Amino acid sequence: MTSTESSRSYSVPTGLRSMGAPVTVAATVLAALVVNLVLWLAGLVAGGSFEYTDAGTVSAAAPAGVVLMTVVPLAAGLTVATLLGLWWRGFLRVAQVVGVVLPLATIQGTAAADFDGASTVALAAMHVVIAIAAVAGLEVLRRRSDPGSREGER
Repeated sequence: MTSTESSRSYSVPTGLRSMGAPVTVAATVLAALVVNLVLWLAGLVAGGSFEYTDAGTVSAAAPAGVVLMTVVPLAAGLTVATLLGLWWRGFLRVAQVVGVVLPLATIQGTAAADFDGASTVALAAMHVVIAIAAVAGLEVLRRRSDPGSREGER
């Protein structure tokens, strides 16, 4: 087997290459969702109720809220960043900064709500997971779009 044949056997099929960005976005969102659901379960085990009071009514923030607040903002943000990255590749770096700042800044809303301690810690950790996922997913997209990288050559 020659080196050319060897490298071809490990290359990404053409059909998958064209689906690179959607697959990356979906995989990033799915990974963040799985981690956040594990954090939710850990919060339950730690005694968290994930309930808060809003205008005198007790509401639950999980599990549907965990799914919704993980999937929608992360998928929307990664998709918009990917599309704008086609116009200006540097936008992916800007989006990485925004992808860290927004989820971390919104931890204050969780801390200000009347969640119990275990729920507050778990929910705050979920915000951190979204920030990490946004940066990691955007970095994969950025490297794939870089014509000078080996990933971009595929």
